[in-house]
Amino acid sequence: MKRTHLPLNGLRVLDAAARHLSFTRAADELAVTPAAVGQQIRALEDTLGVVLFRRTTRGLELTPEAEAGLGPLRNGFLQFEEAVRAMQAGQSSKSLTIAAPRDLTEKWLMPRLAEIAAADSELRFVLITADENVDFTEANLDLAIRWGDGPGEHEGEALESEGLVTIAAAGSPSEAVIAWSGDGVGALVRVADAGLAIDAAATGLGRTTVPEMLARREIASGRVAVVGEAQPSRGGYWLVAPLPQWRQKKVRALVDALTA
Repeated sequence: MKRTHLPLNGLRVLDAAARHLSFTRAADELAVTPAAVGQQIRALEDTLGVVLFRRTTRGLELTPEAEAGLGPLRNGFLQFEEAVRAMQAGQSSKSLTIAAPRDLTEKWLMPRLAEIAAADSELRFVLITADENVDFTEANLDLAIRWGDGPGEHEGEALESEGLVTIAAAGSPSEAVIAWSGDGVGALVRVADAGLAIDAAATGLGRTTVPEMLARREIASGRVAVVGEAQPSRGGYWLVAPLPQWRQKKVRALVDALTA
């Protein structure tokens, strides 16, 4: 059902003028001039097709039509205030919904979130698997992490990485290839994503080239070793969100923690 266009500015002025029964005091409350209050009231009367105030020897008086609408109007403003408080409550919420590729979530994001949560026991996370573009509205997302050469249509910040590294099990002489992207021609084994490729390399199946970020913990622990030098990559992982989510205090705090 199409909603009727509401002259909200005029209704707000009506509420103030009705409480004070004075355009001058209403103007002081609203930080405008008395003339501006008068203009808003006349415009509202034209829109509604009724007279709202009359000037008498005793001063400004409400008409019966104005009095009939004041109760519902003020109840409506109270509902607006409750709606605003409900929407702002999300700013102070410690719950964040994050979308990321499965391998990034397993190999990098969950360990990082564990460190972040250890410093704030009130934090709560909802993790969604998403490899490509995600609908922030449909999924009610706060933040997404995706691979690319920039943030795309959203606001974003890059996660630092050394690019791509080739890894194999420590001490493994195998020259076999573990593929997880591309055509995989000649590969000993092909897996669904880089996380599985890292696990396959750690078991001694062969060597694979993956984003350094994903293999960082396995390299540090000695589970796998780097073969050769890191290779630059045009793409990388980006933290992204539409501008409204990006501006939220809780999202900015999480971005700062993830990029620290």
